[in-house]
Parts: sequence; structure tokens; C-alpha cells
Amino acid sequence: MSADPANISGPRRDRDFALIFLIVGIVALIASLGGLAYGVHSEEPRYFLGWLISTSFWLSLGLGFLFMIMLSYLFDAGWLVVLRRPLEHAVGGFKYMALIFLPLLLLGIAFAENDFVAWSWIDEARITATGDPVGEDPLYLHKAGYLDSAFFALRFIFYFGVWVLFAELLRQCSFRMDREGDPKYVHRARKLSAGGTIVCAIAVTFAAIDWFMSLEFHWFSTMYGVWFFSSSMRGAICAMIILGFLAATYGPLKGIYRGGHTYLLGCLLLAFTVFWAYISFSQYFLIYSANIPEEVFWYNIREIHADGTKNSWWWVSMGLIFGGFLIPFILLLWNRTKFGAAVVGVAIWALLFHLLDLYWNILPGKVWDAATGSYIVRQFDIHWMDVTTFVGIGAICVWAYLVSARRERAIPIRDPRIVESINCHE
Repeated sequence: MSADPANISGPRRDRDFALIFLIVGIVALIASLGGLAYGVHSEEPRYFLGWLISTSFWLSLGLGFLFMIMLSYLFDAGWLVVLRRPLEHAVGGFKYMALIFLPLLLLGIAFAENDFVAWSWIDEARITATGDPVGEDPLYLHKAGYLDSAFFALRFIFYFGVWVLFAELLRQCSFRMDREGDPKYVHRARKLSAGGTIVCAIAVTFAAIDWFMSLEFHWFSTMYGVWFFSSSMRGAICAMIILGFLAATYGPLKGIYRGGHTYLLGCLLLAFTVFWAYISFSQYFLIYSANIPEEVFWYNIREIHADGTKNSWWWVSMGLIFGGFLIPFILLLWNRTKFGAAVVGVAIWALLFHLLDLYWNILPGKVWDAATGSYIVRQFDIHWMDVTTFVGIGAICVWAYLVSARRERAIPIRDPRIVESINCHE
């Protein structure tokens, strides 16, 4: 279907914006690729982790968007129909996210023996934080069947294959419903969502285990996949609030996106703020109660140095407790906060702490220090690699969004619940 200028605000201007974001994204990612090359040369894992943190942030938002699309079909959520089209444009970027994540996989396998690769298990000769080779570690030997580089690569293909497949199928159902007006596409989308929710949840769970939890392969938690899901949903809802506000103020949703939509998104943000905090605390509480050395060290290094003094992660932890949970929770308890600029401010605040939460989960690690014969903990910092990769991936995501938005109507005008969504009120 060709672009419909009657339903798009400023097609020429959108084209120019898309080109600008594409150029910015390419330039920033080229700079980041230079950082990866330097990281390989210097055997410094911080460059690897910088790419991983930024990729994980943007990927988590896309995953949250995908789940919101599927849940809107499963629960027949009429109020969400107006916002579903921007989400459909956003998840069109999954195929580009796969290409952006690919360098970590390829470099991880090609330079497995290099300390640049933060997945230390990928090379059995690598010296662990205990001073012993990975291949002689009893916990690694018990997990070696899963922590295999070939199997790891196959799982990578499966994860992105699942996300791209369901995102594209759901997009096509919605777009074809607009063109043909046949209700069968709505029914098809519901069936896809029923199966896709389960399959994508499995993929999200194991992706979190592979990419984040395995950074410290000694550690394990059965709740970690749920943490990443809750964090992704919370971040996606924040992004939806911001996106809806911008589209209603400057874009094609003027007069369509109403206070009722904002209010309901604010309610969801409150719910997932509580859910994220509940999962995060429950994981901590269970590990603290069990007091198993292979588990508690993960929290210890996020609080104290080897000598028992507080490290930088202790302050980040306090920030997540009070800034990431308590402040948004209290503000969102008031109904008036869930409207207009107030909820947008809370969403921006919570989104920043979503990024900080990813730092807290990915960046810390025990590193063997041959000079002292002990380990040191990688501390919190914001590296230039984080900034260039964050900007580059974000710009590519916005470019993919604008390209998709240029080709389709701003809202799904033939969806059976579209009138109900337009007339949504608090």
C-alpha cells in the first residue's frame, strides 16, 4: 500500500527526519564499532559491556511493545487500539536489532580467549575470579552442556527469529485489516497472540539467562527471566506514555489520544512498578534467606568491596530502591498524576531508572587481579561507548519507526474497537 498523505502529518518532513536519524545512527554505531575494535586490541571488556547495555535497553522496549500488542488482542482491550499502531511501527525494528546485536555474538565466538569478551565461560582456558581456569570449575562443568558456543549461537537465532516472526505477522494482520476490512485478520491476530505470548515469554526468559545471567556463570536464579520481563514491560509502558504525548502534541494523534489513554497507561505503569519491585525484592529475599555462597556473592559485589567497604553499586542500589520504586510508586498513587505532563515526567524518570537497573544487572563483575592474587569488582561508570551505542541504536530504532509510519495510516481505522478507543475516557 502506498503512503496515504491524508493520514500522515508532513510526509516530506517525516522523510527528512528519517534520513537524519539514519545518518546519526550509522555514524554513532561506526564510532562504537571502533570502540569494539579497540576493546579487542586492549582486551578491555568495558567496550563489550557498553554495547550490551545499550542494546539491551532498546531491545527491552521493543519486547515490551510486542507483549503489549499481543496482550491487547488477548484481552480485547478496546482502549489500546489507538496506541497499537505506533507499537506496530516500533516492533518493525526487531530485524535491525538482530543485526546490531550480532557483533557481540560474532566477536564473542571469534575472540573467545580474549578478556574483551565478558562471557568468560565461552573460553575454558580463561582465568576466573577464583584464579582457576573456567574448564576446571565444578559449576561450569555442570553447566557445560548449556554453556556451549554453538548452542549459544543457535539460541540467539531462535530468540530473534521468534520475535521478528511474531512482530511481522501481527503487523501484517493489522495493516491488511486496514486495507481489506476483513475481520478474519483480527481473529488471526488473536490466535497468533495466544501462541506468541507463550513462545516469546520463553525466548525472553532464556535470552536474559544467556546474555545477562551468564556474565557470572556461577550465579543462578529461577526468577531472573521474570525480572527482565517485568523490567521490559515497565520500560515499554514509560515509552508508550512519552510516545503518546508526542504524537498527540506534534503528530497524527491530535484529538485522538485522550486523557483516558494517559490515565490507563498510568495505571499500568503503577502496576508494573509494583510488579518489578516485587520480583526484584523476592529474588533478593530468597537468596538472602538461603545464604548459599554460589548465590549471595552476586548481591555482595553489588554492595561491598572485597575488604567489606561499600562500593559504588551500593549507592546505585539505594537509587533503584528509592528513585526507581518508591518515588514513582508514591506519585502514581494520586489520580491527578496520571494525566498530562505529570505522568510524562514520571515516565521519563522511571525510564532513566530502567536504564540504571540494566547497568546494575549487567556491569558489575568479579575480575581476577593477578597483581594482588584476588579479585576486584567492576564499578559503576558511564563510558563514552555507552553513549555512542545508546544514541546509535536509538536513532536506528526511530528511523525504522518513521519509515514504517510513513507507509501506513496513523491509526487502525477498520479495527472493530477503533470507535471505542477514540472515545476512551477516564
